[in-house]
Amino acid sequence: MTKKVLLLLAQGFEEYEASVFTDVMGWSRAEGLEGVDLLTAGIRKQIKGTWNLLVEPQAQLKDIHLDDFDALAIPGGFEETGFYEDAYAEEFLDVIRHFNQAGKPIASICVGALPVAKAGVLKNRNATTYDLSGGHRRKQLAAMGAMVKNHRIVTDDNIITSIGPATAVEVAFMLLEMLTSADNVQAVKHHMRFI
Repeated sequence: MTKKVLLLLAQGFEEYEASVFTDVMGWSRAEGLEGVDLLTAGIRKQIKGTWNLLVEPQAQLKDIHLDDFDALAIPGGFEETGFYEDAYAEEFLDVIRHFNQAGKPIASICVGALPVAKAGVLKNRNATTYDLSGGHRRKQLAAMGAMVKNHRIVTDDNIITSIGPATAVEVAFMLLEMLTSADNVQAVKHHMRFI
C-alpha cells in the first residue's frame, strides 16, 4: 500500500523547505523501490511563500481526512511574511496533535518545530530549531517545554526537527526512510544523483 504524506503549508512558508518534500517523495514515486504520495494542504486557498511564490494547495484542511495520511511534513517560514498567523492557528495545531496521537512521523524544518511545540507535543522531548538571531527561536522552543539540543537534526521517537534550510533534504530523506526503507532511500538518492 502506497504511503501518503501531508505537506502542511502556512502563509509565509519557506519555499525551498517545502520543495524538498515534493521532490524526494516525487522521485520515490517515479524511480524508487516504493512510491510515496504527497498532498499539499493549508488553511487558505492560496498561500504566499516567504519569497513571494504563490501556491494553491491541493486541498484545504477542512476538506481532508487526516487518517488517510501516514506522515506529516511542516516547512518553516518567516514571521515577517505571516508564518505564525497560520502555523499557530488551532486548526493547524490540531493536525499536529492528531498525527502525534497516532504515533505517525512528523518532520519539521527550521522554525517548523515551533508549531509542533505550540501544539504541546514536544513537552519534555528532545528538539531543535533555528539557532541564529541570538537564539531567539530556541528560547521560544524551550519556553514551550522542549528540551533543546544543539544539533543540526534531532529525532525524538516520531518527530524530526532541524535548524534550518540546509538540513531540508536530509530531513526529507529521513522521513522517506521512516515510511519506506533504507534501500528505497538509496535508490532515490542514486536517481537524484546524490550518490
